[in-house]
Amino acid sequence: MFYLRVPAERVGVLIGPGGETKARIQERTGVHLEIDSTTGEVTIDESHANDPAEALKVRDLVVAIGRGFSEERAFRLLKEDIYFEVFDIKDFAHSRNRLAQIKARMIGTRGKTRRIVEELTSVDMSVYGHTIALIGEAFHLAIAREAVEMLLRGSEHNTVYRFLERKREQIKVYEMGF
Repeated sequence: MFYLRVPAERVGVLIGPGGETKARIQERTGVHLEIDSTTGEVTIDESHANDPAEALKVRDLVVAIGRGFSEERAFRLLKEDIYFEVFDIKDFAHSRNRLAQIKARMIGTRGKTRRIVEELTSVDMSVYGHTIALIGEAFHLAIAREAVEMLLRGSEHNTVYRFLERKREQIKVYEMGF
């Protein structure tokens, strides 16, 4: 059994319209979810799950929705070889002002930086609160992680974009199976 808390404003996304999202999660995995809509507390009971590992996937899915991902993007975590990673911006920023600056750098003007990282790595990215979350395959996730860490440490955007362009060739080779 797992106990989590999602932000109150994200509980509606987790439950879904008329409870649809919650029902889909339970139906696909056999895991029972209990969600307190006022506090955001979530209990994951895997005792009826098809596979005990499903509870771990559901835990990541719930956290992903809590970290700002849409239901559609979070559901990718139920597939094989799709992983989830969260960075805490507070580990890199030591003041509120710096926290806001780093968030702005991660998103970019009109979402440009986030969009480039997503397009060049095939990884979904969410900047929410004081966290940056990534969803993707292990190989792609490693490249996106490096790009995010470069930005968090203060590398210039052009440096990160060039890094991603160079890695794009490796991704193509990987995807072809060589």
